Amino acid sequence: ALQALRKKEDLNAGDKILINGGCGGVGTFAIQMAKAAGLEITAVDSAEKLDVAKSLGADHVIDYRKADFTRHGIGYDLILDVRSNRSIFAYRRALGPNGVYASVGGESAALIQLALLGPLIKRMEGKLLTLVIHQPNLGLDVIGEWFESGTVAPVIDRCFPLDRTADALRYFGEGHFKGKIVITMGTKS
Repeated sequence: ALQALRKKEDLNAGDKILINGGCGGVGTFAIQMAKAAGLEITAVDSAEKLDVAKSLGADHVIDYRKADFTRHGIGYDLILDVRSNRSIFAYRRALGPNGVYASVGGESAALIQLALLGPLIKRMEGKLLTLVIHQPNLGLDVIGEWFESGTVAPVIDRCFPLDRTADALRYFGEGHFKGKIVITMGTKS
């Protein structure tokens, strides 16, 4: 989440960020980090999860089943996308001038489109559409400070003992989780 936030180098307090998939494992961290930076946050997820986004500090929430954020006419300074489930042209439409779209995962067709067309859009329009490639340990000093101060904390949906890992994966695959799913070393829940 932090590495995606850093893709837009000139973010300032009050800038607009949209987090698509805002209530999952990465999204819940991204909301808290964006809040710490003073950004105006819009979180997109399913209606039953949006209470989590609000509790973490999202200024606006969108139920993706009822509204398409790429058609609202709002130009976001940064879109942090965990889902990557729309075309690159839809994301481009939702970016403001010199906006940045940073994908941290999602559907392979969208990621391939991003890799192929992102550089062309950057050259033509100045909008950066990029895939975040995880760099181990980058930003750990800042994250450590945020954890120690309580600015950022993990949101844990459920814990599963090791012998129920298959159940945890099934639950993850259903997509109803809010925050992180934890596998513990114990057995029997």
